[in-house]
Amino acid sequence: MLNSIDVRLRLRRLLPFLRWQSRVTRENLRDDAMAGLTGAIIVLPQGVAFATIAGMPPEYGLYASMVPAIIAALFGSSWHLVSGPTTAASIVMFSALSPHAIPGTMDYVSLAITLTFMVGIIQLLMGFFRLGSLVNFISHSVIVGFTAGAAILIATKQAKNFFGLDIPPGGHFHDIIIYCFNHITEAHPLVSAVALVTLGAGLLVKKYIPKIPYMIAALVAGSIVAVVLNLILGEEVTGIEMVGALPRSLPPLSTPDFSLSVFKELAPAALAMTLFALTEAVSIARSISLRSGQAIEGNQEFIGQGLSNLVGSFFSAYVATGSFNRSGANYDAGAKTPLSAVIAGVLLILIVLAVAPLTAYLPKAAMAGLLFLVAWRLIDFPQIRLILRASKNEASVMILTFLGALFLELEFAILLGVTLSLMFYLSRTSKPRIVPRVPDPSTSDRRFTTGSKLLECPQLKILRIDDSLYFGAVAYVREILKRIREHYPEQKHLLIFSESINQVDVAGSELLAEELHARREMGGDMYLYQLKDSATDVMEKTGLVDDIGRNHFYDSKASAINSIYNKLDRSICDTCENRIFRECGRMAMPVTPTDEKDES
Repeated sequence: MLNSIDVRLRLRRLLPFLRWQSRVTRENLRDDAMAGLTGAIIVLPQGVAFATIAGMPPEYGLYASMVPAIIAALFGSSWHLVSGPTTAASIVMFSALSPHAIPGTMDYVSLAITLTFMVGIIQLLMGFFRLGSLVNFISHSVIVGFTAGAAILIATKQAKNFFGLDIPPGGHFHDIIIYCFNHITEAHPLVSAVALVTLGAGLLVKKYIPKIPYMIAALVAGSIVAVVLNLILGEEVTGIEMVGALPRSLPPLSTPDFSLSVFKELAPAALAMTLFALTEAVSIARSISLRSGQAIEGNQEFIGQGLSNLVGSFFSAYVATGSFNRSGANYDAGAKTPLSAVIAGVLLILIVLAVAPLTAYLPKAAMAGLLFLVAWRLIDFPQIRLILRASKNEASVMILTFLGALFLELEFAILLGVTLSLMFYLSRTSKPRIVPRVPDPSTSDRRFTTGSKLLECPQLKILRIDDSLYFGAVAYVREILKRIREHYPEQKHLLIFSESINQVDVAGSELLAEELHARREMGGDMYLYQLKDSATDVMEKTGLVDDIGRNHFYDSKASAINSIYNKLDRSICDTCENRIFRECGRMAMPVTPTDEKDES
Protein backbone atom coordinates (compact mmCIF):
# COMPACT_ATOMS: atom_id res chain seq x y z
CA MET A 1 0.00 0.00 0.00
CA LEU A 2 1.28 3.42 -0.93
CA ASN A 3 1.00 6.03 1.77
CA SER A 4 -0.04 9.61 1.06
CA ILE A 5 3.58 10.83 0.92
CA ASP A 6 4.50 8.26 -1.75
CA VAL A 7 1.43 9.20 -3.76
CA ARG A 8 2.34 12.90 -3.63
CA LEU A 9 5.93 12.18 -4.64
CA ARG A 10 4.83 10.11 -7.62
CA LEU A 11 2.33 12.75 -8.68
CA ARG A 12 5.03 15.45 -8.48
CA ARG A 13 7.28 13.34 -10.72
CA LEU A 14 4.43 12.70 -13.17
CA LEU A 15 3.07 16.25 -13.05
CA PRO A 16 6.05 18.54 -12.38
CA PHE A 17 3.89 21.67 -12.29
CA LEU A 18 2.72 20.50 -8.86
CA ARG A 19 6.23 21.27 -7.59
CA TRP A 20 5.87 25.01 -8.12
CA GLN A 21 2.16 25.49 -7.49
CA SER A 22 2.93 26.86 -4.01
CA ARG A 23 4.83 29.74 -5.66
CA VAL A 24 1.67 30.91 -7.44
CA THR A 25 0.70 33.66 -5.00
CA ARG A 26 -1.42 36.69 -5.80
CA GLU A 27 1.66 38.89 -6.13
CA ASN A 28 3.57 36.35 -8.23
CA LEU A 29 0.54 35.79 -10.42
CA ARG A 30 0.44 39.50 -11.22
CA ASP A 31 4.13 39.46 -12.12
CA ASP A 32 3.68 36.35 -14.25
CA ALA A 33 0.71 37.91 -16.05
CA MET A 34 2.72 41.02 -16.95
CA ALA A 35 5.69 38.90 -18.06
CA GLY A 36 3.33 36.71 -20.10
CA LEU A 37 1.81 39.77 -21.80
CA THR A 38 5.29 41.03 -22.63
CA GLY A 39 6.25 37.65 -24.06
CA ALA A 40 3.10 37.41 -26.15
CA ILE A 41 3.76 40.84 -27.68
CA ILE A 42 7.42 40.10 -28.38
CA VAL A 43 6.71 36.80 -30.13
CA LEU A 44 4.25 38.31 -32.61
CA PRO A 45 6.80 39.73 -35.06
CA GLN A 46 9.43 37.15 -34.16
CA GLY A 47 7.18 34.18 -34.92
CA VAL A 48 6.51 35.47 -38.42
CA ALA A 49 10.22 36.12 -39.02
CA PHE A 50 11.28 32.70 -37.74
CA ALA A 51 8.71 30.92 -39.92
CA THR A 52 10.03 32.75 -42.95
CA ILE A 53 13.59 31.68 -42.10
CA ALA A 54 12.41 28.08 -41.68
CA GLY A 55 10.71 28.06 -45.08
CA MET A 56 7.25 27.81 -43.51
CA PRO A 57 4.17 30.00 -44.12
CA PRO A 58 4.29 33.02 -41.73
CA GLU A 59 1.44 31.92 -39.48
CA TYR A 60 3.24 28.69 -38.56
CA GLY A 61 5.74 30.69 -36.54
CA LEU A 62 2.86 31.80 -34.34
CA TYR A 63 1.48 28.27 -34.09
CA ALA A 64 4.87 27.05 -32.87
CA SER A 65 4.76 29.72 -30.15
CA MET A 66 1.41 28.65 -28.70
CA VAL A 67 0.89 25.02 -27.69
CA PRO A 68 4.60 24.03 -27.42
CA ALA A 69 5.28 26.96 -25.08
CA ILE A 70 2.42 25.92 -22.79
CA ILE A 71 3.37 22.23 -22.68
CA ALA A 72 7.09 22.90 -22.14
CA ALA A 73 6.31 25.26 -19.26
CA LEU A 74 4.04 22.76 -17.52
CA PHE A 75 6.27 19.72 -17.88
CA GLY A 76 9.79 21.22 -17.84
CA SER A 77 11.88 22.10 -14.81
CA SER A 78 12.86 25.72 -15.49
CA TRP A 79 10.79 28.55 -14.06
CA HIS A 80 11.75 30.98 -16.81
CA LEU A 81 12.50 29.02 -20.00
CA VAL A 82 10.13 29.89 -22.84
CA SER A 83 9.95 27.48 -25.76
CA GLY A 84 9.03 28.17 -29.33
CA PRO A 85 10.63 28.80 -32.72
CA THR A 86 14.15 30.23 -32.76
CA THR A 87 16.49 31.60 -35.40
CA ALA A 88 19.00 28.77 -35.07
CA ALA A 89 16.38 25.99 -35.00
CA SER A 90 14.65 27.52 -38.02
CA ILE A 91 17.90 27.67 -39.97
CA VAL A 92 18.78 24.07 -39.06
CA MET A 93 15.32 22.84 -40.09
CA PHE A 94 15.46 24.73 -43.39
CA SER A 95 18.86 23.18 -44.16
CA ALA A 96 17.56 19.71 -43.30
CA LEU A 97 14.25 19.82 -45.20
CA SER A 98 14.87 22.01 -48.25
CA PRO A 99 16.62 19.13 -50.16
CA HIS A 100 13.46 17.01 -49.73
CA ALA A 101 10.69 19.50 -50.60
CA ILE A 102 10.12 23.03 -51.88
CA PRO A 103 9.94 25.46 -48.92
CA GLY A 104 6.50 26.95 -48.35
CA THR A 105 4.63 24.10 -50.00
CA MET A 106 2.26 21.74 -48.21
CA ASP A 107 4.69 18.86 -48.77
CA TYR A 108 7.36 20.89 -46.98
CA VAL A 109 4.94 21.69 -44.13
CA SER A 110 4.06 17.99 -43.82
CA LEU A 111 7.73 17.06 -43.54
CA ALA A 112 8.30 19.80 -40.95
CA ILE A 113 5.43 18.53 -38.79
CA THR A 114 6.65 14.93 -39.12
CA LEU A 115 10.17 16.03 -38.20
CA THR A 116 8.76 17.80 -35.13
CA PHE A 117 6.96 14.60 -34.08
CA MET A 118 10.15 12.53 -34.45
CA VAL A 119 12.21 15.08 -32.50
CA GLY A 120 9.62 15.02 -29.70
CA ILE A 121 9.72 11.22 -29.49
CA ILE A 122 13.54 11.12 -29.31
CA GLN A 123 13.66 13.90 -26.70
CA LEU A 124 11.04 12.13 -24.62
CA LEU A 125 12.93 8.82 -24.74
CA MET A 126 16.16 10.54 -23.72
CA GLY A 127 14.34 12.01 -20.73
CA PHE A 128 12.77 8.68 -19.75
CA PHE A 129 16.16 6.93 -19.98
CA ARG A 130 17.57 9.67 -17.75
CA LEU A 131 20.16 11.00 -20.15
CA GLY A 132 19.73 14.47 -18.69
CA SER A 133 23.06 14.05 -16.92
CA LEU A 134 24.65 14.80 -20.29
CA VAL A 135 24.01 18.48 -19.64
CA ASN A 136 26.43 18.31 -16.68
CA PHE A 137 29.21 18.40 -19.25
CA ILE A 138 28.15 21.94 -20.14
CA SER A 139 30.34 23.84 -17.70
CA HIS A 140 29.60 27.20 -16.10
CA SER A 141 32.20 28.89 -18.30
CA VAL A 142 30.56 27.46 -21.43
CA ILE A 143 27.20 28.85 -20.35
CA VAL A 144 28.56 32.32 -19.60
CA GLY A 145 30.50 32.50 -22.87
CA PHE A 146 27.64 31.08 -24.92
CA THR A 147 25.13 33.46 -23.36
CA ALA A 148 27.31 36.50 -24.02
CA GLY A 149 27.96 35.43 -27.61
CA ALA A 150 24.32 34.65 -28.31
CA ALA A 151 23.28 37.99 -26.78
CA ILE A 152 25.59 39.90 -29.12
CA LEU A 153 24.35 37.76 -32.00
CA ILE A 154 20.76 38.67 -31.13
CA ALA A 155 21.60 42.36 -31.22
CA THR A 156 23.59 41.98 -34.45
CA LYS A 157 20.70 40.21 -36.17
CA GLN A 158 18.51 43.20 -35.25
CA ALA A 159 20.90 45.74 -36.86
CA LYS A 160 18.77 45.66 -40.00
CA ASN A 161 15.71 46.93 -38.15
CA PHE A 162 17.69 49.14 -35.74
CA PHE A 163 19.37 51.17 -38.51
CA GLY A 164 16.90 50.64 -41.33
CA LEU A 165 19.53 49.01 -43.53
CA ASP A 166 18.77 46.51 -46.27
CA ILE A 167 21.10 43.80 -44.91
CA PRO A 168 21.02 40.59 -46.97
CA PRO A 169 19.40 37.72 -45.02
CA GLY A 170 21.38 34.74 -43.79
CA GLY A 171 24.60 36.64 -43.11
CA HIS A 172 26.93 35.66 -40.28
CA PHE A 173 28.06 37.98 -37.51
CA HIS A 174 31.08 39.29 -39.38
CA ASP A 175 29.08 39.69 -42.61
CA ILE A 176 26.55 41.91 -40.84
CA ILE A 177 29.25 43.99 -39.13
CA ILE A 178 31.11 44.52 -42.40
CA TYR A 179 27.90 45.42 -44.23
CA CYS A 180 26.89 47.92 -41.55
CA PHE A 181 30.34 49.51 -41.61
CA ASN A 182 30.28 49.86 -45.42
CA HIS A 183 26.68 51.08 -45.66
CA ILE A 184 26.22 53.11 -42.48
CA THR A 185 25.61 56.24 -44.57
CA GLU A 186 22.50 54.53 -45.97
CA ALA A 187 20.95 54.16 -42.49
CA HIS A 188 17.59 55.83 -41.87
CA PRO A 189 18.09 58.26 -38.96
CA LEU A 190 14.38 58.26 -38.06
CA VAL A 191 14.34 54.45 -37.90
CA SER A 192 17.29 54.56 -35.51
CA ALA A 193 15.52 57.32 -33.58
CA VAL A 194 12.52 55.05 -32.96
CA ALA A 195 14.84 52.23 -31.85
CA LEU A 196 16.77 54.56 -29.54
CA VAL A 197 13.56 55.97 -28.06
CA THR A 198 12.42 52.41 -27.33
CA LEU A 199 15.78 51.52 -25.82
CA GLY A 200 15.97 54.73 -23.76
CA ALA A 201 12.39 54.45 -22.55
CA GLY A 202 13.03 50.89 -21.39
CA LEU A 203 16.13 51.91 -19.45
CA LEU A 204 14.47 54.94 -17.84
CA VAL A 205 11.28 53.12 -16.85
CA LYS A 206 13.23 50.20 -15.40
CA LYS A 207 15.43 52.53 -13.35
CA TYR A 208 12.95 55.17 -12.19
CA ILE A 209 9.50 53.51 -12.42
CA PRO A 210 10.23 49.83 -11.70
CA LYS A 211 6.57 49.04 -10.96
CA ILE A 212 5.69 49.58 -14.61
CA PRO A 213 6.67 46.75 -17.03
CA TYR A 214 9.52 48.47 -18.80
CA MET A 215 9.36 46.31 -21.93
CA ILE A 216 5.74 47.12 -22.65
CA ALA A 217 6.35 50.78 -21.81
CA ALA A 218 9.31 50.79 -24.21
CA LEU A 219 7.26 49.28 -27.05
CA VAL A 220 4.42 51.75 -26.47
CA ALA A 221 6.84 54.70 -26.51
CA GLY A 222 8.54 53.51 -29.68
CA SER A 223 5.22 52.78 -31.40
CA ILE A 224 3.81 56.23 -30.60
CA VAL A 225 6.90 57.97 -31.97
CA ALA A 226 6.84 55.81 -35.10
CA VAL A 227 3.14 56.38 -35.79
CA VAL A 228 3.49 60.14 -35.30
CA LEU A 229 6.51 60.35 -37.61
CA ASN A 230 4.78 58.31 -40.29
CA LEU A 231 1.66 60.45 -40.05
CA ILE A 232 3.64 63.68 -40.39
CA LEU A 233 6.29 62.68 -42.92
CA GLY A 234 5.00 59.47 -44.45
CA GLU A 235 6.52 55.99 -44.31
CA GLU A 236 8.40 56.52 -47.58
CA VAL A 237 10.33 59.42 -46.04
CA THR A 238 10.89 57.96 -42.57
CA GLY A 239 11.64 54.42 -43.70
CA ILE A 240 9.90 53.14 -40.57
CA GLU A 241 8.39 49.74 -41.35
CA MET A 242 5.61 48.19 -39.32
CA VAL A 243 5.24 44.54 -38.46
CA GLY A 244 1.96 44.45 -40.36
CA ALA A 245 -1.39 42.84 -39.63
CA LEU A 246 -1.19 39.14 -38.76
CA PRO A 247 -3.80 36.50 -39.74
CA ARG A 248 -6.61 35.72 -37.30
CA SER A 249 -6.56 31.95 -36.86
CA LEU A 250 -6.14 29.24 -34.25
CA PRO A 251 -3.51 26.58 -34.89
CA PRO A 252 -5.29 23.98 -37.04
CA LEU A 253 -5.04 20.30 -36.16
CA SER A 254 -2.36 18.42 -38.07
CA THR A 255 -1.16 14.84 -38.44
CA PRO A 256 2.45 13.73 -38.94
CA ASP A 257 3.23 11.36 -41.79
CA PHE A 258 3.72 7.97 -40.11
CA SER A 259 5.03 6.15 -43.18
CA LEU A 260 8.24 4.21 -42.58
CA SER A 261 9.89 5.65 -45.70
CA VAL A 262 9.47 9.22 -44.42
CA PHE A 263 10.83 8.23 -41.00
CA LYS A 264 13.90 6.70 -42.62
CA GLU A 265 14.36 9.77 -44.80
CA LEU A 266 14.15 12.19 -41.88
CA ALA A 267 15.98 10.09 -39.26
CA PRO A 268 19.39 11.81 -39.61
CA ALA A 269 17.79 15.27 -39.55
CA ALA A 270 15.65 14.29 -36.54
CA LEU A 271 18.70 13.16 -34.56
CA ALA A 272 20.63 16.32 -35.41
CA MET A 273 17.68 18.55 -34.56
CA THR A 274 17.12 16.68 -31.29
CA LEU A 275 20.67 17.12 -30.06
CA PHE A 276 20.75 20.75 -31.11
CA ALA A 277 17.33 21.63 -29.69
CA LEU A 278 18.04 19.95 -26.33
CA THR A 279 21.46 21.55 -26.03
CA GLU A 280 20.02 24.96 -26.83
CA ALA A 281 17.07 24.60 -24.46
CA VAL A 282 19.03 23.26 -21.49
CA SER A 283 21.86 25.75 -22.05
CA ILE A 284 19.39 28.62 -21.98
CA ALA A 285 17.62 27.20 -18.93
CA ARG A 286 20.93 26.88 -17.09
CA SER A 287 22.10 30.35 -18.12
CA ILE A 288 18.89 31.88 -16.74
CA SER A 289 19.14 29.71 -13.62
CA LEU A 290 22.56 31.23 -12.84
CA ARG A 291 20.76 34.52 -12.33
CA SER A 292 17.62 33.17 -10.66
CA GLY A 293 19.37 30.67 -8.38
CA GLN A 294 17.08 27.82 -9.43
CA ALA A 295 18.35 24.27 -9.89
CA ILE A 296 17.63 22.78 -13.32
CA GLU A 297 16.76 19.08 -13.65
CA GLY A 298 18.07 17.92 -17.01
CA ASN A 299 15.90 14.79 -17.33
CA GLN A 300 12.71 16.71 -16.64
CA GLU A 301 13.73 19.40 -19.12
CA PHE A 302 14.22 16.69 -21.76
CA ILE A 303 10.73 15.36 -21.03
CA GLY A 304 9.19 18.83 -21.14
CA GLN A 305 10.84 19.64 -24.47
CA GLY A 306 9.87 16.25 -25.87
CA LEU A 307 6.22 16.62 -24.90
CA SER A 308 6.10 20.16 -26.30
CA ASN A 309 7.24 18.99 -29.74
CA LEU A 310 5.23 15.77 -29.64
CA VAL A 311 1.98 17.55 -28.79
CA GLY A 312 2.87 20.56 -30.94
CA SER A 313 3.16 18.36 -34.05
CA PHE A 314 -0.61 17.77 -33.82
CA PHE A 315 -1.27 21.54 -33.65
CA SER A 316 0.64 22.68 -36.76
CA ALA A 317 3.84 23.55 -34.87
CA TYR A 318 7.30 23.01 -36.21
CA VAL A 319 10.35 22.21 -34.01
CA ALA A 320 10.35 24.34 -30.86
CA THR A 321 13.14 24.77 -28.36
CA GLY A 322 14.23 27.24 -25.70
CA SER A 323 14.36 30.83 -26.92
CA PHE A 324 17.11 33.16 -25.72
CA ASN A 325 15.09 36.24 -26.67
CA ARG A 326 11.88 35.29 -24.94
CA SER A 327 13.44 33.50 -21.96
CA GLY A 328 15.66 36.49 -21.21
CA ALA A 329 12.73 38.86 -21.68
CA ASN A 330 10.55 36.63 -19.50
CA TYR A 331 13.04 36.74 -16.63
CA ASP A 332 13.71 40.46 -17.00
CA ALA A 333 9.98 41.17 -17.06
CA GLY A 334 9.71 39.74 -13.53
CA ALA A 335 8.36 36.21 -14.15
CA LYS A 336 8.26 34.13 -10.97
CA THR A 337 6.89 30.77 -12.19
CA PRO A 338 6.41 28.86 -15.48
CA LEU A 339 2.85 30.17 -15.42
CA SER A 340 4.20 33.25 -17.22
CA ALA A 341 4.99 31.13 -20.31
CA VAL A 342 1.57 29.47 -20.09
CA ILE A 343 -0.07 32.89 -19.92
CA ALA A 344 2.05 34.07 -22.85
CA GLY A 345 0.87 31.12 -24.97
CA VAL A 346 -2.77 31.67 -24.07
CA LEU A 347 -2.56 35.44 -24.59
CA LEU A 348 -0.90 34.92 -27.96
CA ILE A 349 -3.91 32.86 -29.06
CA LEU A 350 -6.27 35.59 -27.86
CA ILE A 351 -4.18 38.36 -29.39
CA VAL A 352 -4.06 36.62 -32.76
CA LEU A 353 -7.83 36.17 -32.66
CA ALA A 354 -8.75 39.60 -31.33
CA VAL A 355 -6.16 42.26 -32.02
CA ALA A 356 -3.86 40.82 -34.69
CA PRO A 357 -4.59 43.78 -37.00
CA LEU A 358 -3.21 46.17 -34.36
CA THR A 359 0.27 44.79 -34.97
CA ALA A 360 0.16 46.97 -38.05
CA TYR A 361 1.13 49.82 -35.67
CA LEU A 362 4.08 47.98 -34.09
CA PRO A 363 7.32 49.22 -35.71
CA LYS A 364 10.12 46.77 -36.39
CA ALA A 365 12.57 49.38 -35.12
CA ALA A 366 10.88 49.34 -31.70
CA MET A 367 11.24 45.55 -31.56
CA ALA A 368 14.92 45.93 -32.46
CA GLY A 369 15.47 48.49 -29.70
CA LEU A 370 13.78 46.23 -27.16
CA LEU A 371 15.87 43.23 -28.19
CA PHE A 372 19.04 45.34 -27.93
CA LEU A 373 18.08 45.96 -24.31
CA VAL A 374 17.34 42.26 -23.67
CA ALA A 375 20.65 41.26 -25.25
CA TRP A 376 22.60 43.69 -23.06
CA ARG A 377 21.02 42.32 -19.90
CA LEU A 378 21.84 38.74 -20.91
CA ILE A 379 25.59 39.42 -20.67
CA ASP A 380 26.74 38.55 -17.15
CA PHE A 381 29.64 40.98 -16.70
CA PRO A 382 30.39 40.10 -13.03
CA GLN A 383 30.69 36.39 -13.88
CA ILE A 384 32.88 37.17 -16.88
CA ARG A 385 35.27 39.18 -14.71
CA LEU A 386 35.29 36.43 -12.07
CA ILE A 387 36.14 33.69 -14.59
CA LEU A 388 38.87 35.80 -16.19
CA ARG A 389 40.50 36.26 -12.77
CA ALA A 390 39.96 32.75 -11.41
CA SER A 391 41.32 30.31 -14.00
CA LYS A 392 43.17 30.48 -17.30
CA ASN A 393 41.59 27.23 -18.45
CA GLU A 394 38.07 28.34 -17.62
CA ALA A 395 38.74 31.73 -19.19
CA SER A 396 39.94 30.00 -22.37
CA VAL A 397 36.79 27.89 -22.50
CA MET A 398 34.58 30.95 -22.00
CA ILE A 399 36.37 33.07 -24.62
CA LEU A 400 36.44 30.34 -27.27
CA THR A 401 32.78 29.50 -26.67
CA PHE A 402 31.97 33.21 -26.96
CA LEU A 403 33.87 33.49 -30.25
CA GLY A 404 32.30 30.26 -31.48
CA ALA A 405 28.82 31.66 -30.87
CA LEU A 406 29.72 34.71 -32.95
CA PHE A 407 31.55 33.09 -35.84
CA LEU A 408 30.19 29.52 -35.89
CA GLU A 409 26.71 28.10 -35.62
CA LEU A 410 25.30 28.22 -32.10
CA GLU A 411 25.19 24.44 -31.71
CA PHE A 412 28.84 24.16 -32.73
CA ALA A 413 29.76 26.85 -30.21
CA ILE A 414 28.27 24.78 -27.41
CA LEU A 415 29.95 21.60 -28.65
CA LEU A 416 33.25 23.48 -28.88
CA GLY A 417 32.92 24.69 -25.29
CA VAL A 418 31.93 21.25 -23.99
CA THR A 419 34.83 19.61 -25.85
CA LEU A 420 37.34 22.08 -24.45
CA SER A 421 35.95 21.65 -20.93
CA LEU A 422 36.31 17.87 -21.21
CA MET A 423 39.84 18.21 -22.54
CA PHE A 424 40.88 20.39 -19.59
CA TYR A 425 39.08 18.07 -17.18
CA LEU A 426 40.77 14.97 -18.58
CA SER A 427 44.12 16.75 -18.57
CA ARG A 428 43.67 17.63 -14.89
CA THR A 429 42.38 14.23 -13.75
CA SER A 430 45.08 12.42 -15.72
CA LYS A 431 47.63 13.82 -13.27
CA PRO A 432 46.29 13.15 -9.77
CA ARG A 433 47.88 15.02 -6.90
CA ILE A 434 50.22 12.64 -5.04
CA VAL A 435 51.69 14.01 -1.81
CA PRO A 436 53.67 12.46 1.07
CA ARG A 437 52.05 12.41 4.50
CA VAL A 438 54.06 12.59 7.72
CA PRO A 439 53.02 12.69 11.40
CA ASP A 440 53.77 16.06 12.93
CA PRO A 441 55.56 15.48 16.26
CA SER A 442 54.74 19.02 17.39
CA THR A 443 51.05 18.09 17.75
CA SER A 444 49.84 16.03 20.69
CA ASP A 445 48.08 13.48 18.49
CA ARG A 446 50.79 13.52 15.82
CA ARG A 447 48.40 14.78 13.19
CA PHE A 448 49.39 13.84 9.65
CA THR A 449 50.46 16.71 7.43
CA THR A 450 52.23 17.42 4.14
CA GLY A 451 55.39 19.00 5.49
CA SER A 452 58.50 18.75 3.34
CA LYS A 453 60.76 19.57 6.32
CA LEU A 454 59.38 16.85 8.56
CA LEU A 455 61.27 13.60 8.92
CA GLU A 456 59.84 10.44 7.37
CA CYS A 457 60.05 6.86 8.57
CA PRO A 458 63.13 5.27 6.93
CA GLN A 459 61.14 2.09 6.18
CA LEU A 460 57.60 3.29 5.46
CA LYS A 461 56.47 5.68 2.72
CA ILE A 462 53.06 7.26 3.23
CA LEU A 463 51.32 8.82 0.22
CA ARG A 464 47.94 10.38 -0.38
CA ILE A 465 46.39 10.21 -3.87
CA ASP A 466 43.82 12.92 -4.51
CA ASP A 467 41.79 11.69 -7.48
CA SER A 468 40.45 8.63 -9.24
CA LEU A 469 42.73 5.89 -10.52
CA TYR A 470 41.31 5.40 -14.00
CA PHE A 471 42.86 4.50 -17.34
CA GLY A 472 43.71 8.12 -18.16
CA ALA A 473 45.72 8.60 -14.96
CA VAL A 474 47.49 5.24 -14.83
CA ALA A 475 50.58 6.22 -16.85
CA TYR A 476 51.24 9.31 -14.71
CA VAL A 477 50.73 7.54 -11.37
CA ARG A 478 52.84 4.55 -12.47
CA GLU A 479 55.74 6.87 -13.29
CA ILE A 480 55.49 8.70 -9.95
CA LEU A 481 55.40 5.45 -7.96
CA LYS A 482 58.36 4.14 -9.93
CA ARG A 483 60.40 7.26 -9.16
CA ILE A 484 59.57 6.97 -5.46
CA ARG A 485 60.78 3.36 -5.38
CA GLU A 486 64.00 4.33 -7.16
CA HIS A 487 64.74 7.40 -5.00
CA TYR A 488 63.74 5.82 -1.68
CA PRO A 489 64.63 2.10 -2.00
CA GLU A 490 65.02 1.78 1.76
CA GLN A 491 61.33 2.66 2.23
CA LYS A 492 60.12 -0.80 1.22
CA HIS A 493 56.65 -0.47 2.72
CA LEU A 494 53.97 1.81 1.21
CA LEU A 495 50.80 3.04 2.92
CA ILE A 496 48.36 4.82 0.59
CA PHE A 497 45.84 7.20 2.08
CA SER A 498 43.07 6.48 -0.41
CA GLU A 499 40.10 8.33 1.09
CA SER A 500 40.31 10.82 -1.82
CA ILE A 501 40.30 8.12 -4.50
CA ASN A 502 36.70 8.26 -5.72
CA GLN A 503 36.93 5.47 -8.26
CA VAL A 504 39.27 2.70 -9.40
CA ASP A 505 38.74 1.05 -12.79
CA VAL A 506 40.33 -2.13 -14.14
CA ALA A 507 43.43 -0.25 -15.32
CA GLY A 508 43.75 1.35 -11.88
CA SER A 509 43.42 -2.05 -10.22
CA GLU A 510 46.19 -3.45 -12.43
CA LEU A 511 48.40 -0.49 -11.47
CA LEU A 512 47.92 -1.22 -7.77
CA ALA A 513 48.69 -4.89 -8.44
CA GLU A 514 51.95 -3.88 -10.16
CA GLU A 515 52.93 -1.68 -7.21
CA LEU A 516 52.05 -4.43 -4.76
CA HIS A 517 54.29 -6.96 -6.52
CA ALA A 518 57.11 -4.41 -6.86
CA ARG A 519 56.96 -3.67 -3.14
CA ARG A 520 56.99 -7.34 -2.20
CA GLU A 521 59.96 -7.99 -4.51
CA MET A 522 61.78 -5.25 -2.54
CA GLY A 523 60.98 -7.13 0.66
CA GLY A 524 58.20 -4.78 1.71
CA ASP A 525 54.44 -4.55 1.25
CA MET A 526 51.58 -2.19 0.33
CA TYR A 527 48.60 -1.10 2.45
CA LEU A 528 45.46 0.97 1.81
CA TYR A 529 43.67 3.26 4.25
CA GLN A 530 39.99 4.17 3.86
CA LEU A 531 39.45 2.97 0.31
CA LYS A 532 35.88 3.79 -0.73
CA ASP A 533 33.34 1.04 -1.35
CA SER A 534 32.94 1.96 -5.04
CA ALA A 535 36.67 1.41 -5.58
CA THR A 536 36.78 -1.70 -3.37
CA ASP A 537 33.99 -3.34 -5.42
CA VAL A 538 36.07 -3.15 -8.61
CA MET A 539 39.14 -4.50 -6.81
CA GLU A 540 37.03 -7.35 -5.40
CA LYS A 541 35.93 -8.34 -8.90
CA THR A 542 39.48 -8.22 -10.24
CA GLY A 543 40.75 -10.35 -7.34
CA LEU A 544 43.14 -7.64 -6.13
CA VAL A 545 41.65 -7.51 -2.63
CA ASP A 546 42.67 -11.12 -2.04
CA ASP A 547 46.10 -10.53 -3.62
CA ILE A 548 46.81 -7.64 -1.29
CA GLY A 549 45.26 -9.39 1.67
CA ARG A 550 42.12 -8.25 3.42
CA ASN A 551 44.13 -7.45 6.53
CA HIS A 552 45.99 -4.80 4.48
CA PHE A 553 42.89 -2.58 4.25
CA TYR A 554 42.38 -0.21 7.19
CA ASP A 555 39.65 2.15 8.34
CA SER A 556 41.81 3.81 11.00
CA LYS A 557 45.23 5.44 10.71
CA ALA A 558 46.11 4.40 14.23
CA SER A 559 45.41 0.71 13.58
CA ALA A 560 47.20 0.90 10.22
CA ILE A 561 50.38 2.37 11.73
CA ASN A 562 50.31 -0.04 14.66
CA SER A 563 49.92 -3.06 12.37
CA ILE A 564 52.54 -1.96 9.84
CA TYR A 565 55.03 -1.10 12.61
CA ASN A 566 55.03 -4.72 13.71
CA LYS A 567 56.20 -5.72 10.19
CA LEU A 568 59.13 -3.30 10.01
CA ASP A 569 62.77 -4.36 10.36
CA ARG A 570 63.26 -4.14 14.13
CA SER A 571 67.05 -3.70 13.82
CA ILE A 572 66.50 -0.49 11.87
CA CYS A 573 63.85 0.68 14.31
CA ASP A 574 66.17 0.12 17.27
CA THR A 575 68.86 2.36 15.78
CA CYS A 576 66.45 5.03 14.44
CA GLU A 577 66.42 8.25 16.44
CA ASN A 578 63.64 9.96 14.49
CA ARG A 579 60.79 8.60 16.62
CA ILE A 580 58.28 9.25 13.81
CA PHE A 581 55.39 7.30 15.33
CA ARG A 582 54.18 6.86 18.88
CA GLU A 583 55.04 3.16 18.52
CA CYS A 584 58.72 3.96 17.89
CA GLY A 585 60.98 2.80 20.70
CA ARG A 586 58.47 0.33 22.05
CA MET A 587 56.81 -2.81 20.87
CA ALA A 588 53.51 -2.09 19.16
CA MET A 589 50.51 -3.25 21.13
CA PRO A 590 46.96 -4.13 20.13
CA VAL A 591 45.00 -0.99 19.37
CA THR A 592 42.89 0.29 22.24
CA PRO A 593 39.83 2.54 21.85
CA THR A 594 42.00 5.49 22.91
CA ASP A 595 44.67 4.66 20.35
CA GLU A 596 41.97 4.31 17.71
CA LYS A 597 41.62 8.10 17.62
CA ASP A 598 42.18 9.11 13.99
CA GLU A 599 44.80 11.65 13.10
CA SER A 600 43.62 13.61 10.07
